[in-house]
Amino acid sequence: MASFQSNPNAAPELLFTERRRHLALSLPRWATDCLKRADPALAQSLRPLALWEKQKGAMRLAAVDAAAAKANLISGQNLSDARALVPELEVREIDRAYLEQVFADFADWHSNASPIVAVHTAAAPYGDLVLDITGVAHLFGGEQKMLEVLVNRLRILGFTVSGAIADTVGAAWALAHFSAGSIVPKGETEAALDSLPIVGLRLEEAQVAGLNQMGLKTIGQLYGRDRRALQARFGETLILRLDQALGRIEERITPRLPIAEYYAERRFAEPIGYMDDVLMTARDLAIQLGLRLEAEGLGAQTFHLLLYRVDHKVMNLTINAGRATRDPNHIAQLFVHRSERLEGEYDAGFGIDMIRLAASSLSEVQSTQLGAFEVQDGAQDLDRLYDRMTSRLGPLALTRSKFVNTHIPERATKLEPVIAQTEDDPQALPDPELRRPLRLLPNPEPINVMAEVPHGPPMRIIWRRIAYRILKASGPERIEAEWWRSGKNLEVLEGPERGSKRRDPRDDPKTETQKPREPEHVSALAAFDPLTTVRDYYIIEDDGGRRFWIFRIGLYGAAEAPRWFLHGFFA
Repeated sequence: MASFQSNPNAAPELLFTERRRHLALSLPRWATDCLKRADPALAQSLRPLALWEKQKGAMRLAAVDAAAAKANLISGQNLSDARALVPELEVREIDRAYLEQVFADFADWHSNASPIVAVHTAAAPYGDLVLDITGVAHLFGGEQKMLEVLVNRLRILGFTVSGAIADTVGAAWALAHFSAGSIVPKGETEAALDSLPIVGLRLEEAQVAGLNQMGLKTIGQLYGRDRRALQARFGETLILRLDQALGRIEERITPRLPIAEYYAERRFAEPIGYMDDVLMTARDLAIQLGLRLEAEGLGAQTFHLLLYRVDHKVMNLTINAGRATRDPNHIAQLFVHRSERLEGEYDAGFGIDMIRLAASSLSEVQSTQLGAFEVQDGAQDLDRLYDRMTSRLGPLALTRSKFVNTHIPERATKLEPVIAQTEDDPQALPDPELRRPLRLLPNPEPINVMAEVPHGPPMRIIWRRIAYRILKASGPERIEAEWWRSGKNLEVLEGPERGSKRRDPRDDPKTETQKPREPEHVSALAAFDPLTTVRDYYIIEDDGGRRFWIFRIGLYGAAEAPRWFLHGFFA
């Protein structure tokens, strides 16, 4: 937010120089219009429709359609009073979560007009859309034609809608609500907002009521007034909203879909529906997109195929490549494999009237590309195979083991998708001198030991109720706990007071009475904590030639008896 100057009536300077153009769409009866489209019986009925919800323990109207509004019903009215005024009123309980989700999908559909589309939630979580149409209006024959096209197609679908175009988001929103159809020329925002009501600044009800009590009912009446006095009485948001609407402070919108700088699209005179037609179009668009990327010396790893249906819904198919590419044949083939995973999910509805192929995750590639990938290192065929498998089976169907810089055996490797590989850490490479088993158990399993040798391997173990007699052993190899991963600070252990003698709690008769010592086989089944324990590992071999990797936690003579675990198997 800009800082105010010494003159209290002076407005802040502009924080941006480029003038953008915004188109706002207001759908004030979205809740009832959406329900009518979902339920044809309601659309054919002539009865007024109202949606209700519980507010402070009472059932009140949350939304009304045009017929109910004509009968003098308003939001917030008591439901019983509304039924008394309009006996034939059709009432339904409102589902706000459903309305928000449908409106979000509805907003995505408008990306066929502009790549930057956002749901404007200043007044309500649904009902208002804002499109950044900078450099887009000429595709429709100008701003006037574009506004007419967007508004008319929504009215044909049965929605109550109004729209406006202005330099700023705030001005476009205010005009869409209180001066429908307005198109403000560049630089004339202040004059266009002069006569609009003060509520057009997207203020809170308390702020609007306070301004009206002062006789300030239009936005133009705020021009030239003492800004510090207004801010002190009505809050900082009043000045912020005013400056945003007039373009003194830039207001950015957050698009619903990722912005793709490079894309190719095709509109159809007649909607298509077959997947084969979609894939043929995707191949043609991949050629166009590849030429654009080649002209810029770029390639992409992620490609989005957006299918715009005539019933205001969008389907998004996304594929990822292991390396940056712009090969049209390879891109098109990946979408073929991706379509095989749809199974019965593909639904063209009443048809698809536009398809867009967009590229993201861009990076530079060689100016001359002989194949799908730019680096000729002998791994191109493998990369193509990885792409085909992941596009057909999913990104997690093909993973690789990645070394992790840790001493803990079960954490020494992790799995990551091959198409999203990260750089290897040289310090994480395993030490070739360390002997590690071929197979590790998912979790170390407790074992019972017999004929223990103090500070040495056992002579006999029992694992999963089977006894093994040990003939050979080597070790130990000590692995300390990684205290820096435990999320705890180091604690200094205070020694016993001078003259005192450390005592084992088990030697205290009172302690023994309160909590008897657990048998050894019970303590061996205690929980294993890899963050706070020190392990001594041994390699043992039984009389059958089987070689195990076991470890001991604890030392003999300590307060707690040592525990043994089996961790892995050697070949």
